Amino acid sequence: MRILLLLFCLILANTTFAQNKKVCFSVDDMPVVNYGIKDSTYQKVLFGNLVSALIRNDIPAIGFVNAKKLFRNDTLIQYQYDLLRSWISAGLELGNHTYSHPDYNKISFEEYAKNILKGEPIIKQVLKEQGKEIKYFRHPFLHVGETKEKADSLSEFLAEHDYTVAPVTVDNDDYLFALAYKRASVKEDSSLMKRIGHDYITYMEKKIKYFEMQANRLFDRNINQILLFHASLLNADYVDSLAAMYRKNNYTFVSMDEALQDEVYNTEVTVYKNWGISWLDRWALSGGKKGEFFKDDPATPQYIVELTK
Repeated sequence: MRILLLLFCLILANTTFAQNKKVCFSVDDMPVVNYGIKDSTYQKVLFGNLVSALIRNDIPAIGFVNAKKLFRNDTLIQYQYDLLRSWISAGLELGNHTYSHPDYNKISFEEYAKNILKGEPIIKQVLKEQGKEIKYFRHPFLHVGETKEKADSLSEFLAEHDYTVAPVTVDNDDYLFALAYKRASVKEDSSLMKRIGHDYITYMEKKIKYFEMQANRLFDRNINQILLFHASLLNADYVDSLAAMYRKNNYTFVSMDEALQDEVYNTEVTVYKNWGISWLDRWALSGGKKGEFFKDDPATPQYIVELTK
């Protein structure tokens, strides 16, 4: 009887642990990554499908806006603005991803700070319509500054302007799959599109398992994960599959607010170089981990790389 009771307790403990796995879905380069397709109908359908999939799967996602996409020659593109309205109306969140997606490792702090502020007004405006305020900032390319001094200058600026940094733990090459998928779509190659979509989900599952492993190596537990992907046709078509894969791996979907309640996000980063990498990688490097520690990071399939050349 005692053995049965012990087994029951172990099963219950394992089930509880599995159910406590959490992930925040964060979407970069909003409103739409169009890869040169400027047709408004195409963009509206893409965006609508992305929003619908997030709602259907009860995912409290946050999107990060490149405000320049909302303007043409300084004139507001109304339908782009309306896309953001529909995002907020669906109960999703928005953050600042700068005005024009500059690389902080290639420009001065002063230029970068101006670019952040230039992107603010239109995002604040659409949020205010729904009684919300801007809170989060996401670094383009995940570049926080190649030196401690430059990174500290930006951190102080963001704090002064009431921004919380939105880190990423599950970094990936979704943008390469997305470009390959778009090119297959333009050619109306449905077989190739299906292959890319299938391999994308397989790749993304390998990625979450890899970053789970890294979290356990560093902190002896999994953490609240933060996934980055882009507002592309690929993800509009495959969020359902992506969500199903995460649920299969015992994840629940949480907001950025809830994800950042994990105390792991207070871990200090002490090393800086010209890289755009996961915060798990930053913490590992800050803890003195070397190349061998990162050797199992899943690679993007070679045929995807070739399709994007």
